[in-house]
Amino acid sequence: MTRTTMNHMIMGLTVFVAALMMLLAPPKDFHFWATLGIATIMVVFWIFEVLPIYVTALLPLLLAVPLGVLDTQELAQAYGHKFVFLFFGGFMLSLALEKWSVHKRIAELIIRAIGNSKSRILLGFLLATALLSMWVSNTATALMMLPMAMAVIDKIPQKKNSKFSLYLLLAIAYGASIGGMGTLVGSPPNVAMAGALSETYNINIEFIDWFKYGFPLSMIMIFIVYFYFRLLLRKERKEKIEELEFEKEPWTKNQIRVLALFGVIVVLWSFKSLIEPSLGIKYGDEIPAVLGAILLFIVPSTTKGKTLLEWKDTRKMAWGILLLFGGGMALAKMMDVNGVVDQLSLAFENYQELSLGVILLIFVSFSIFGTEVMSNLALVQVLVPIVAVFAVSSNDFSILQLCMPVTLAASCAFMLPVSTPPNAIIFSSGRITVNQMVRVGFILNVVGVLIITLFSLIFIR
Repeated sequence: MTRTTMNHMIMGLTVFVAALMMLLAPPKDFHFWATLGIATIMVVFWIFEVLPIYVTALLPLLLAVPLGVLDTQELAQAYGHKFVFLFFGGFMLSLALEKWSVHKRIAELIIRAIGNSKSRILLGFLLATALLSMWVSNTATALMMLPMAMAVIDKIPQKKNSKFSLYLLLAIAYGASIGGMGTLVGSPPNVAMAGALSETYNINIEFIDWFKYGFPLSMIMIFIVYFYFRLLLRKERKEKIEELEFEKEPWTKNQIRVLALFGVIVVLWSFKSLIEPSLGIKYGDEIPAVLGAILLFIVPSTTKGKTLLEWKDTRKMAWGILLLFGGGMALAKMMDVNGVVDQLSLAFENYQELSLGVILLIFVSFSIFGTEVMSNLALVQVLVPIVAVFAVSSNDFSILQLCMPVTLAASCAFMLPVSTPPNAIIFSSGRITVNQMVRVGFILNVVGVLIITLFSLIFIR
């Protein structure tokens, strides 16, 4: 049976089950069952990738208003949410960094400063990838760093039992995912959670609020991965790689301009609480992001008549992520207003008597291992509203205490090539087998569960 045939069977069966839910639903409960039907279709399609995940995210536009589960205003607010524009601006900055090779210069500075033993090169790549991934999309970061890693691997003689190439490639995949935990714009699930809580509970998570928790946890995970890989390298860790070549040319004017503009946006995000009262204005994190995007099309480059970004450069942008985010917001909204979230949260009623530590352990484990087979953005968009309602109904736990660990955990799927785009990119190099990724990744998944749970217990209030 071909993959296409299998997809058609899954599609047909899922749509049939969803249609049956709606046809058999009592008239007074139709909106509830219609929402559950749409949610079933979207979740199954996301898990099995029956359609491209971005196409599945368009289903609320097709079904929500005709079935009466959302009105046009609610639907428009979902796809035009302020955090969609936060990501839009962040993606534009990423494109500029990539276009003018600023990412390579930053990565080279870090790797050059770390040293040339195999263990230090591993640390350099982990740090460079993670720090870039806090600002650039995880996928783009992995694509940027892979050629650099391959160049290092090709420079060294391949020994029979050497594991260095394996861990160097995995360092990029894992560093890109872990780095995304560090900032609000680092990974789509972060913004999805912030958007859901802002929309439903009026809880506003600012850039700096996320950074205070996400960045330290990200760095803890990076160093855990490093010491784990260093241990697995054994005697090989002390071997040195000579003659690593780096750019010797000075920074170009275009690179300096992009970096300066990037720095201004980061300052506007990071020092918002100081800037707002001193200037007498109020702004959300999406405003600096959009401002940065617009300025990239205004600030001139050294090429006569051209600016730092041109519209043709946006062909490389991940437009699908914006659709995916909007579709997830629409799904979360319809599940909330039609009572589906409340009903699903009842499944966790028996957990209300458990301690916070045990509850976090359950939710974080579900998030990490669930992300192995499902898009991390889709998982967060479905799971966070349910966890939030559980937190409210328990009266013992705050919404952030439960929702933030679940969201952070969604960036820690290390076992399978299909788990995250960085994993898939590194697997495409042909230098890693699924078995190798599973053996290394399973240990890190378990460690991730424990570290995120412990960190959240101590620091997130």
